[in-house]
Amino acid sequence: MTQKKKLLSLIDKNSLVFSNVDKLFLFLSSALDTDIEKVKKLFYSLVSNGDIYEIRRNKFISIPSHGYVKGEFFGTAKGFGFVKVDGFKEDIFIPANKTNGALDGEKVIVKIMSQSGDGTDGEVVSIYEELQSIVGAVTIVANNYFLDPDNNKIPLQLPIIKTGLKLQKNMKVMARIVRTEKGKIKCAVHEILGFEDDVKALELSIVREHNLFEKFPDSVVEAEKKVPKTVSAQQKKGRLDLTGETIFTIDGADAKDLDDAINIKKFDTYYELGVHIADVGEYVKQGNVFDDEAYKRGTSVYFPTSVLPMLPKSLSNGICSLNEGVERLTLSCIMKVDFNGKVIDYKICESFIKSVARLTYKEVYQALTGGELNEKTQKLQKDFLLMRELCDILESNTEKRGALDLDVPEVQFVFDADGMAVDLTRRERNSAHRLIEDFMVLANETIARHFNKLGIPFVYRVHEAPTKEKVYGVCDFLKGIGIPYPQVPDDIKPAYFQEILDNVETLASKDVVNKVVLRSMQKAKYANKNLGHFGLALVDYCHFTSPIRRYPDLTIHRIIKEWLHGKLSTLRKEELDEFAFEAAEQSSACERNADYAERDVDDLWKAYLMKDKIGQEFEATISSVTNFGIFVALDNTVEGLIKIEELPEDAYLFLEKQLKLKGSAHLYSLGDRVKVVLTNVNLQTRNIDFKIVED
Repeated sequence: MTQKKKLLSLIDKNSLVFSNVDKLFLFLSSALDTDIEKVKKLFYSLVSNGDIYEIRRNKFISIPSHGYVKGEFFGTAKGFGFVKVDGFKEDIFIPANKTNGALDGEKVIVKIMSQSGDGTDGEVVSIYEELQSIVGAVTIVANNYFLDPDNNKIPLQLPIIKTGLKLQKNMKVMARIVRTEKGKIKCAVHEILGFEDDVKALELSIVREHNLFEKFPDSVVEAEKKVPKTVSAQQKKGRLDLTGETIFTIDGADAKDLDDAINIKKFDTYYELGVHIADVGEYVKQGNVFDDEAYKRGTSVYFPTSVLPMLPKSLSNGICSLNEGVERLTLSCIMKVDFNGKVIDYKICESFIKSVARLTYKEVYQALTGGELNEKTQKLQKDFLLMRELCDILESNTEKRGALDLDVPEVQFVFDADGMAVDLTRRERNSAHRLIEDFMVLANETIARHFNKLGIPFVYRVHEAPTKEKVYGVCDFLKGIGIPYPQVPDDIKPAYFQEILDNVETLASKDVVNKVVLRSMQKAKYANKNLGHFGLALVDYCHFTSPIRRYPDLTIHRIIKEWLHGKLSTLRKEELDEFAFEAAEQSSACERNADYAERDVDDLWKAYLMKDKIGQEFEATISSVTNFGIFVALDNTVEGLIKIEELPEDAYLFLEKQLKLKGSAHLYSLGDRVKVVLTNVNLQTRNIDFKIVED
């Protein structure tokens, strides 16, 4: 048992009450047989993480216990909120007068007040992780300055404390939250981002609002100076030398952080597929400054014109990137795959490679489809054909096991030399993308299955099955638009949904059905328990292939390396299991935050592109139906709202199960094609409004 678990167990069993904290620490130090300073450090880290709560003076309990739980507070514009607690099927409702000043996104400890069939009510008793800053617009009322938060789930106008900055109305600013002794919330502006009509200032506001990191701290910048530019002879000792193999990378044309490379051979009864991943763990050791920063960021964040990387450039674009013609350290998963697509043997090892070519998806796609070849692709044409052979086999297996193939359109912006968006289109995915995706999935599955069998602490990529309620919701929708669907089985498998998707493949409603099915799914996440991956129809799955841009992959690499070197003692396994849980939770939260930020920035640039098109007419598809109106999507992926009062005059009834708005003379259903006119664009809220064009 780790010291953390022992300490929590002591508190849990003893309901500790001491006349002062010094006596508490003496007791814990003796019970844990540990230096008192180490006990203090561990104790206060658990307090700051919400695992220990002082229920009254010098009486401590572990969380959860005694009717207290911890979780994230989700506010609403009306003042009440909800707390999401791990292990609870439903969120805890917090009345407006029981929030204790908690703001949306803060981590809180909640006392459960009542539980019934209608749900659980609670009261916030402590905020253990406060928001440090907030983004908003400056307003001035009677010469008093206030901040209107961008986050509409914070229904407050915060008084601004003077800091010497010259503020003006409609300025976008970032401010530090200040809580007074009387419980009032104010703010102190420390950064001016620009004005509300400046799209670049609004993009920066999104970065700040999501607490993303643009710059690396001085400690990381200083540590970068010691990062080597080449692989040393010492580092190569004990590794498999693969520099003589035909190994290459395939990435987007603009990619700089090349973290995966492949090679392929064919023998009498099997293919040999090598997936070689940058050995980031060789440079980012657990607990060093690079690791601390990577853990905090969790993932790289990709915007249309920029990247906020998880690791600094000396690592991500330098010594860790599998650049052409230079030796790089790698972790390799070399698989023997029979002609039925089954992995019959594999080797996981530390290696070093020298990529023979840095290829783009476009180049490989042209080579696969009889297009123009260049010097590099000409030499690798046989490899491409072998890749396609194996990919076809893997694709067939994927289809047989019923994995979901959701065709969700992605947007691609076109920018001018000044970095301003001038157009947008749907991002194209071709067969070259599928090659790499399939090979990475196979490597991820192989690694996950190996460590699951060993019972070693690990970080899995999990995707749980949708609830029965969600499945029936999809069926109700399909029934409402006249599309037949198979009977719902007792045990839901992804093949059930794939059959639905196959049935609409050639229909105009394809995109809408894809979206409805996607909405019914739970979100994939990271976990230290293997729960399987519903969407891929796999029992074992992880993320091993992108350690430059994802922290879970880096965590897995560390576990692999410790296993390879025989360092996994019983105590170390306990420590790793604890860390795997924490890393999975942190990385899942960072991933969600990054997804929201990327979506918000995309929506901002879409709004920017539409703002000078007010009055223009467009063909659109109804993408969502609500009780307050309908959302429509243009063919270029731009979405907007038609408010119910902007629909042709009628008495509308919202049919929730069928996702329809029905009037006496008008009917609007999900998937319907409509002609609309653009009526309003709000850059600040990123809202786009349309109106129906009547015949």
